[in-house]
Amino acid sequence: MASSKIKKGDTVRVIAGKAKNNEGKVIAVDHKNNKVTVEGLNMVTKHTKPSSANPQGGIIQVEAPMDLSNVMYVHKGKATRVGFKMDGTKKVRYAKSTGDVIDVVVDKKKTGKEA
Repeated sequence: MASSKIKKGDTVRVIAGKAKNNEGKVIAVDHKNNKVTVEGLNMVTKHTKPSSANPQGGIIQVEAPMDLSNVMYVHKGKATRVGFKMDGTKKVRYAKSTGDVIDVVVDKKKTGKEA
């Protein structure tokens, strides 16, 4: 599996759809379906049955996943594309607009740990 350009915890800007030009923090990434869930954006109404966690039940607002292609990483207040390059012996994510390194990519296959 290739490394993802958008990760959980990143700040992103929506570039298409009803939430266009809004920013938020990524709370979940679904690599299999190329979907991303952004905090406070793409809210949908969900009807819930009463349960032990929510004894009242009723209608609630939840974030729905949106396509990964509809968001861009935000670096220093600007939306930018993300790339990968080798920095010595380490693979890093970098902002293509400025060339600044975002973070070091940890390969789960080699280390057995999650980033």
